[in-house]
Amino acid sequence: MTHETIGRPMEILLVEDSLTFARLAIHALRKGQLQHRLTWLTDGVEAWDFLQRTGKYVNAPRPDLLLLDLNLPGMDGLELLTRIRADADLQHLPVVVMTGDGDAFAGSELSVEAFLTKPLDFEKFIDIVQKLSHLWQADMIVPIRSDAPATGDEFEPF
Repeated sequence: MTHETIGRPMEILLVEDSLTFARLAIHALRKGQLQHRLTWLTDGVEAWDFLQRTGKYVNAPRPDLLLLDLNLPGMDGLELLTRIRADADLQHLPVVVMTGDGDAFAGSELSVEAFLTKPLDFEKFIDIVQKLSHLWQADMIVPIRSDAPATGDEFEPF
């Protein structure tokens, strides 16, 4: 039995309405071998509910990274990003904008960690995600050693 400390996977929220581009992003993340858990949503309103943990998303995980398309149904990506940057709990969420329409973001004063145009360049995409991976807080899980002497401070599972 090993006694390693294990960090949790990175929580990624992908908001993309195109099945084709979602599949490409998911494939690129797998190819990059970055330990992650991904939630894929196709609508800006749903993404806002997810980030606010409301409705059916009350138990949603807090994402460590948002991969955001700008052209979304319900609420476009710029409106979603505006809300995120105005929210005290979300304003520091790292965001990578992915869009086929670079003009849609031109002139925006909203800060993002990266901007990628579609079709995605796999190597550039993975490089950006790996560079951003240092931003997430890896909650640590430390296994209890069964062969260690008792000190009275051990957590007893119930």
